[in-house]
Amino acid sequence: MEGSRTDFVVRLAGESGEGVLSLGEMLTTALARLGYEVYTFRTYPAEIKGGTVLYQVRVADHVLLSYGSHVDVFVALNEEGYHDNISSLRPGGTLIYDSDNVPTHELPDHCVIPIPIGTIAKRDIGSVLTKNVVALGAILRYLGAPVEAGEHIAEQTFKRKGEEVVQKNFQALHAGYNYVAQYVDCLKPWLGGVERVNPDRLIINGNEALALGAIQGGLMFYAGYPITPATDIMEALAPILPRFGGVVMQAEDEIAALGMVLGASYAGKRAMTATSGPGFSLMVEQINLAAQAEIPAVIVDVQRGGASTGLPTKSSQGDLNLALYGVHNEAPRVVMAPTSVEDTFYLIQHALNIAERYQLPVIFLSDQSLAHRRCTIPKPDLGRVPRWERLLPDENSRNGEYARYAITETGISPMALPGMRGFAYTATGIEHNEYSDPTYTPENLQAMKGKRFRKLQHLNEHFGEQFVRIWGDPDGADVGIIGWGSTEGVIREAMQMAQREGVRAAALYPKILMPLPVRIIEEFASKVKRVLVPEANFTGEFAAYLRSQTGIQPISYARDTGLPLDPEEVKAEILRVARM
Repeated sequence: MEGSRTDFVVRLAGESGEGVLSLGEMLTTALARLGYEVYTFRTYPAEIKGGTVLYQVRVADHVLLSYGSHVDVFVALNEEGYHDNISSLRPGGTLIYDSDNVPTHELPDHCVIPIPIGTIAKRDIGSVLTKNVVALGAILRYLGAPVEAGEHIAEQTFKRKGEEVVQKNFQALHAGYNYVAQYVDCLKPWLGGVERVNPDRLIINGNEALALGAIQGGLMFYAGYPITPATDIMEALAPILPRFGGVVMQAEDEIAALGMVLGASYAGKRAMTATSGPGFSLMVEQINLAAQAEIPAVIVDVQRGGASTGLPTKSSQGDLNLALYGVHNEAPRVVMAPTSVEDTFYLIQHALNIAERYQLPVIFLSDQSLAHRRCTIPKPDLGRVPRWERLLPDENSRNGEYARYAITETGISPMALPGMRGFAYTATGIEHNEYSDPTYTPENLQAMKGKRFRKLQHLNEHFGEQFVRIWGDPDGADVGIIGWGSTEGVIREAMQMAQREGVRAAALYPKILMPLPVRIIEEFASKVKRVLVPEANFTGEFAAYLRSQTGIQPISYARDTGLPLDPEEVKAEILRVARM
């Protein structure tokens, strides 16, 4: 903890299938409802046979920017989880462990609390399934939270199973709560500083924010195929979107999913799909079709670790090159990347708007860390993002044959909907002229490609810089950081740490990566002494992209570990670059 502020990290580790994630979710919700800010991270095994699950929650009485660097309280529910994570526990931290599953450990520099969680659940409660609620009670008592906070969550979680189950879990909660009370030497006033619960803050994760933002943005059709870690988006939309007149379809594969999206969009509906790396690869040909036939579509890629099957339950920013360049020949597309859970809610609305207005595919790059990050955010402003409508032809101004692909200054042509009398046309991926007739002359190819790519130029000139966020004062800063996506909070926290050690840093985050807002990036870079680009991939994809598109030569800090960037490590890199 720092001064009198509440700011600490709890990490849970245990066997898959034993309720570790639900324990983490219950703990997070209980603390958030007490009025604290929460910020979570979770990771889990990809294998069906199971393995260790990790859930981490940072708790504070002020707004949080990252999941933290050091663990203050480590709760080990199995031996493998203990061995994998004990090194993360800071000196003087607290170890709480299930003595039924983890051998006894003596750590002289730590507070150690053994709890026979399984024995309590089976002997005292009569149900081994209540183990995670026993653990919840123990953690809440250790942190100094009232037992009522756990009761509210247990009731909400289990009431659909009946009153008997709720009472069993109440017993389990109190059993764990009372057991820890005997360890008086370890009990500390971890919680404090919050006077009242703020009713205007929500507890939500990135995938949920994306789904709700898409509905607010007018989404009417969603098709997808299940894939980790994007499936939650479809699961969140399925019960809600139909209430707004929309449709959710589970397709037979990712190719079919995007095909359905293009069909719905062609018919005039705002349409979207979501996938992750392998599924995104399968969609490449139809992304090209959307650009060539000028059909609006939003494709969400929730990035995950590794090539091929890779690390499907870990995080990465490794799909940037595919998003930017992943087509045969050349075709325009917009690439966007949200920077936080709150930002995801608003930016997906902009993505739908841009797809509609500019009649092209928009690729939306989230990642596993952001998708599953549960945190507290302000209640959304539903009026913040005005709706952009698709440009339709004027039905009162028909004058001969309909030029669906009319060459315009902006590159945008009026797009008729099926059934509009007198505006029939062929939507085709083959090269065509203004009237959608196949045409192969060099002059036509240059004219039509120029028309399609002018959309990006128009978007960049008129709206690009609205999607750039700058933190700190770049004038004379020792280090200027240019990053993208979900690393923004970590970078801001690392900058604050560096500032306390006498190094001035500023950061720029573009939320549109294609087209890249080159002018404002180069202006930012000209004001700082050195430019650093941190990102969660192996080859420094964004740093290489900046070199290709701008006149700057950034220093790349690329780390692909399957985990989010660590603010302490980034701070060390900022200090290193400042002293070069």
